[in-house]
Amino acid sequence: MLRILSVLAIFIASLAEAQDAAPQAPHIRLAQVFSGFQRPLACVDDGSGRIFIIEQPGRIRLAHDGMLEPQPFLDITDRVWSRDNECGLLGLAFHPQFKNNGRFFVNYTTKKNGKLQTYVSEFKANPMSTRADANSERELLHFDQPWANHNGGEVIFGPDGMLYIGTGDGGAGGDPQQNGQSLHTWLGKILRIDVDHGQPYVAPKDNPFVGQNDAMPEIWAYGLRNPWRFSFDRQTGQLWCGDVGQDKWEEVDIIERGKNYGWSAKEGTHDFKPERAKGELTDPVKDYPRRDANGRYLGQSVTGGYVYRGKQIPALQGMYVYADYQSGNIFGLKWDGHALTFDGTLIQAPFLISSFGEDKDGELYVCDHNNGRIFRIAP
Repeated sequence: MLRILSVLAIFIASLAEAQDAAPQAPHIRLAQVFSGFQRPLACVDDGSGRIFIIEQPGRIRLAHDGMLEPQPFLDITDRVWSRDNECGLLGLAFHPQFKNNGRFFVNYTTKKNGKLQTYVSEFKANPMSTRADANSERELLHFDQPWANHNGGEVIFGPDGMLYIGTGDGGAGGDPQQNGQSLHTWLGKILRIDVDHGQPYVAPKDNPFVGQNDAMPEIWAYGLRNPWRFSFDRQTGQLWCGDVGQDKWEEVDIIERGKNYGWSAKEGTHDFKPERAKGELTDPVKDYPRRDANGRYLGQSVTGGYVYRGKQIPALQGMYVYADYQSGNIFGLKWDGHALTFDGTLIQAPFLISSFGEDKDGELYVCDHNNGRIFRIAP
């Protein structure tokens, strides 16, 4: 009996040591900073500290010095189709030299002659103004959307000065047109274009499929279902993406040049229709089911976020912060290039999380889709 008790004591002590050694989730809270928006979908800094909030019906609102401008920075509701849940004004990116050239870019859905389409367009503004010129639109590219869901919508500039564009697989369910694995379409991709050369752009020469007759030259990566939100780590340059799953698995990917992320041959790390695979597939760094092993609801629609590089929450430094739209769970993970060194829930928000934002100092914001509020992640 004494021997059994001794072994048990050693086991309990070692378990306690393991728990002490395990990384602890940083303590954070959500501090409301703005309210009164109509279905906010993104929160973007123009590099000067001014915050721009996208409203799904087709407006961009401007907040600075803690105040919200009463008039929209841009209003293109006259051309945006937002009656379907995943349609509307979906993305905003300021040119890296916006303070000098006043150029910014948006991604939106529209309907022309009964046909749903995605447009990526450039607009111009006086960089110091609170209003942009809605008549300055210059189309970069557009393409048809077979169904109203899975429109992607992200547009961001990378550290290389190129514009990256996220597109969904075209919608419906199960990728019926098999767009994810096809290099003949822009659907189900991350695109990469150079907006500083050519009319209206050029596909950079170092894009992986430039010069191939059987592939679209704008494609940077493929095999994606609906890469709703992605971002660059401002320190490492890695491109992190939350790709929305089908019925069972949500995933987080690190996007790299020319790689195939599996959809619709795989959903996360799991087979979906493996016979559709075209070449080598790249697994996500993380996938999660709708419920964990204990039955806890994790969610069913991932919202990609940012690697935290701010100063207000040191324990969060270097952690990729993302969420699930449906459950409100805000997760954190750390990846060392081979394995996850932290993977856990940070906090649960009592609202639908449509997007994150990052200001010039690396602090993070969260968009409350249905209640029209913006929160800052605070210590």
